[in-house]
Amino acid sequence: MHEWIEGSLDIYKADLRRLCWPVFVYTFLNLVIGFFPRDSRTFFNRFKPLFEKEHENEVRSLEPVSLPEHVEQNETAKIYRGNKYRITLSSTAFFNLVTFLESKAKEGGDLLVGVIQTFLNVNTVERSANDPHGLAILLNRARSGEDYPAEDEGVPGHNPGSANTERTAGPTVLTKLKLGPMPIEADLQDDVRAELEEEDIKQPPQDGQSSLVDHFEQRIKREESEDAPTRHELQLPPSIARDVAMEVQKVKEDRDRFKIEGRTGGVGPGVSVTMFTFHNTYDGINCLDFSDDQIFVAAGMAESYIRVWSLNGAPLNPAPGIDDLPPSPSRRLIGHSGPVYAVSFSPSTAYSGSVASTKPKHLLSSSADKTVRLWSLETWTCLVVYKGHDSPVWDVTWAPFGLYFLTGALDRTARLWRTDSIQDLRMFVGHDKDVDTVSFHPNSAYVFTGSSDHIVRMWSVTNGYPVRMFTGHIGNLTALACSPSGKLLASADDAGTILLWDLGPGKLKKRMRGHGKGGIWSLSWSTESTVLASGGADGTVRIWDVDVPNDASGQGRVIGEGGAGQKIDGNAGQMQAVSGAGTKKKGKDVVVTPDQISAFPTKKSPVYKVKFTSGNLVIAGGAYLP
Repeated sequence: MHEWIEGSLDIYKADLRRLCWPVFVYTFLNLVIGFFPRDSRTFFNRFKPLFEKEHENEVRSLEPVSLPEHVEQNETAKIYRGNKYRITLSSTAFFNLVTFLESKAKEGGDLLVGVIQTFLNVNTVERSANDPHGLAILLNRARSGEDYPAEDEGVPGHNPGSANTERTAGPTVLTKLKLGPMPIEADLQDDVRAELEEEDIKQPPQDGQSSLVDHFEQRIKREESEDAPTRHELQLPPSIARDVAMEVQKVKEDRDRFKIEGRTGGVGPGVSVTMFTFHNTYDGINCLDFSDDQIFVAAGMAESYIRVWSLNGAPLNPAPGIDDLPPSPSRRLIGHSGPVYAVSFSPSTAYSGSVASTKPKHLLSSSADKTVRLWSLETWTCLVVYKGHDSPVWDVTWAPFGLYFLTGALDRTARLWRTDSIQDLRMFVGHDKDVDTVSFHPNSAYVFTGSSDHIVRMWSVTNGYPVRMFTGHIGNLTALACSPSGKLLASADDAGTILLWDLGPGKLKKRMRGHGKGGIWSLSWSTESTVLASGGADGTVRIWDVDVPNDASGQGRVIGEGGAGQKIDGNAGQMQAVSGAGTKKKGKDVVVTPDQISAFPTKKSPVYKVKFTSGNLVIAGGAYLP
């Protein structure tokens, strides 16, 4: 069957290739269950090289299986045997395949037809001009060698975007989402407006610049025009003086930020990156986070402690009456009994001299010791230890308004917490493997979880129900980030691919490639939600244009991975110059899609964290590993 598919027409080849993997898995498992250990091993070893690139983890998991008892114990085998593999093909391609198999009935064709009928849920569609099975798109996929799964492909199958995984799921009925920004309380509006009026009197706007009050009024009008949750639904506490000061500072920064305009003449906006490199770490740093006011950076260490630095080198004052340590530009936080895998600063804004401090007050950390700790940045002590997960906790992040935070762990669950309660409020269960990365929606009404099962799920905070499920990754999820507009989600995996999802319809917007393998560890959006920054194990920070369509200028070009070198812009001329005259892909070469604006390579520093500031500047951090 594989040989026939490779010899078929290009318009059918990309579609039919998707059948090879599920047929391979179910045929192999049938041989094992039928007590054919030698035949099953020969079959597996012969065809596994075809799938090691895309299904590396599944191939590795299935390789030890040789007896029926192994099928009952192996997690991957149980998932495939317990579900039908859903796949969507063009009706013409599927008809040609069935015709071929029937003509080869005596040579094993009838066995393959039986596997397809028993274990696959094949959905046939007619081609149209703009759908994923359109003629032009299929030809481009076949010529470029792309072999990525569709949104609705996999085990368990589902309709694109829908969280319904029932085998008998009918037409997709998606839950209506409230994606608008959280409205500001009436009292808070009045207080902020009064503060902004005073600021306008002290510092009148320059020529051609709107006043702070006018800018604030425009923001309120935009917020009122969109469907959004209420503070009552999320049980947020009443606003205090700190909230007023933070909102005033946000208005100032939003008005005065560096505006990122769209692409002009094929060249993207000029975005610069400030890189903080940590030396002499001996590969001891597991994670990084920058505070929102760009004052602190925290690192979680493999030696079970956390170190916090002042980014400007200013000394961090000791806690009065608690310790007698002299002022130092860094502090160590000791308490965990295992490696620290994630750290997260509480929401903050730059301090502008207001009565209420807007600096970050707390830091969260998660560890292999199965706990999450809340640290005070005023006393430099641990305030609370949160226990609930029964496995190492991979990720932790604050909600945009503070108070709530989210964790993901090896126990395949994500949990929602409040800082004033030691018990988790919600447990989000549904992933087949550990939850590696978590993120909040900007209005705090939804959370996102990414897992080693290659699936991204979106959950409602108010009731804990899943509202969206996104499939299409070929690697383990390593980073998630929702756009400030609340309408798009970016997800990245350890295969070096970024997928953009449109949350409303639950559809894949596009796929972006450029990073080498090893993982994209951090994503961050610009204020306008038009530009995305990413950083990862290949030692590069890359800037992406979200608005460029997939087919903007071909299928991308082959360039080398990161490392020391010049800044790479996303225009065709420079990418061609970097890629060289040859057309054959080398071992470490990667394909860069045309939506990459620029790439900033480091020497030998994997990038652990990238962050767009409120002023649309990019900061990044990593450890130098010679």
